[in-house]
Amino acid sequence: MADSNEMNINLVVLGKTQTGKSAAGNSLLGSSDFESRLSPSSVTTCCSLGRSGRILGLIRRNGCESALRVRVLDTPSYPHTALSKEQVRDTVRAALAHHFGEEGLHLALLVLRSDLPLCPDESSDTVQLIQELLGPTWKDFTAVLLTHADKAEEAGYSEETYLCSASSTLLSLLSSVQHKYIFLDNHNSIIKEERNIVLTKLLNFIRKNNYQVLLKHSKE
Repeated sequence: MADSNEMNINLVVLGKTQTGKSAAGNSLLGSSDFESRLSPSSVTTCCSLGRSGRILGLIRRNGCESALRVRVLDTPSYPHTALSKEQVRDTVRAALAHHFGEEGLHLALLVLRSDLPLCPDESSDTVQLIQELLGPTWKDFTAVLLTHADKAEEAGYSEETYLCSASSTLLSLLSSVQHKYIFLDNHNSIIKEERNIVLTKLLNFIRKNNYQVLLKHSKE
């Protein structure tokens, strides 16, 4: 548990193979905890938890600066080249209970590539998995991470022009999660200032959801 001068946020990254899911987790942590590489098959086969150090300068409580600690659960992709949907679902569900059962989950991050068009039904498998894992209020606890934003920028798109040109499938998905989305570069490492901007946006999503959590074990 965090002390009174610290705040923990618990996140899980979910997405298809080669969307940059593990790399996104590393960016959020400011580390290289998760294996991330180009591969013709799914790289991540089990869940693993990464923890950041104390991050200062983002939170103030009662006029005093507080430290932030970020915990990210990396998960096998779905669809997966070697695991069935049931295997992925059961693996992630067990890991969520093990790692976040005491404090709960603040946000699930659905990772999509911004440099590839999202076609009808393309994200439906992962969205259905999120629904099964999080339950009927999944939309309140899900945000979209659009990775490879640097490639979209190189092609001449700002965030605004990108969304104006985006498929109805993506726009409908963003609407369903109350427009909780973040663009993220996919460099091997992002600078501290970029990381802090992303974390501030995530904190705003969590604050607007009144710091609620999911999947916390009830204590009788």
